[in-house]
Amino acid sequence: MDQRKLTEKAIALLQELISIQSFSSEEDKTADAIEAWFNHFDIPFKREKNNVYAFNKYYDESKPLLLLNSHHDTVKPNSAYTKDPFLPHIEDGKLFGLGSNDAGGCLVSLIATFTHFYAQENLSHNIVIVASAEEESSGPNGLNSMLLILPKIDVAIVGEPTLMNLAIAEKGLVVFEGKVSGIPSHAAHPNDNNAIYNTIEVLQWFKDYKFPKVSEVLGEVKLTVTQISAGNQHNVVPGHVDLVIDVRVNDCYSNKEIADILTAEAPCEVKPRSLRLNSSSINKDHPLVKSGLALGRSSYGSPTLSDQAALYCQSLKLGPGDSTRSHSADEFIYVAEIEEGIDLYIKILQGFLKQ
Repeated sequence: MDQRKLTEKAIALLQELISIQSFSSEEDKTADAIEAWFNHFDIPFKREKNNVYAFNKYYDESKPLLLLNSHHDTVKPNSAYTKDPFLPHIEDGKLFGLGSNDAGGCLVSLIATFTHFYAQENLSHNIVIVASAEEESSGPNGLNSMLLILPKIDVAIVGEPTLMNLAIAEKGLVVFEGKVSGIPSHAAHPNDNNAIYNTIEVLQWFKDYKFPKVSEVLGEVKLTVTQISAGNQHNVVPGHVDLVIDVRVNDCYSNKEIADILTAEAPCEVKPRSLRLNSSSINKDHPLVKSGLALGRSSYGSPTLSDQAALYCQSLKLGPGDSTRSHSADEFIYVAEIEEGIDLYIKILQGFLKQ
């Protein structure tokens, strides 16, 4: 099948995926639709829970493995939607629908690209495509679970909307639970150890704190207090104030190093929820990056998290669409972005896989 017809079928698949509710952990019906694509093209595939995956026809164990990955789960539509989130339709070149931009456009473009290369011989790498689940929830049955099943991966493309520019690094994430303590009391009595007032200085400390190491690609570590809660009635001074602190970690630190630093230096009790979502990157001189740069694409560091955080290999985040549209009301992707995305994915891999 020529590239134009392959692209038409990919856009049709995206419309079908949009029409199916696929919140995280509820992706069984979209997984069925992806299976139908592989059946149509006579491509053998396997399924692990709601993850669907396939290898190129001429798989050779002596060759390194390239992973192509994107996800088919979505967040729930927010209350500001004015259009039916499950009714795919095209207006003025925009394909509307929940998950169209994040990350349906990337997923169908990568599936089409894999299909293009599936039966080609003498490639420098094997290829595996994984249409994964539970990305939006960072759940236990997504791409992370597939790493226990797949052969060793040498390099990966993770499909997320980047305007088809090369995200050569991605910040990691550590979320901390914080607690500012004080003495509980009746509001009518004096109290020089009010946890809420104590929180003023603590918040200022977090606002002013800077991690010293700055990444060439990802910039500074970004620390943000995102939640605060305390008290349950007007006449009681609470004994503590609970905080949630969101830390976006550059590639100069491991998540454990961030946790060790904040635990030692923060002016209140802090405890990380998890340390598993580390930063990720790919060398600027990697042949996959060079192939994209040779096509005039630019490189940058991404502040947002994706399934790259689950990978142990060098990885590139790349895909059609714009991340600023993700999780927005009346989400859309331009049809032309999908057409360009498939074309650029194929050209980048042609430059990489023929080496």
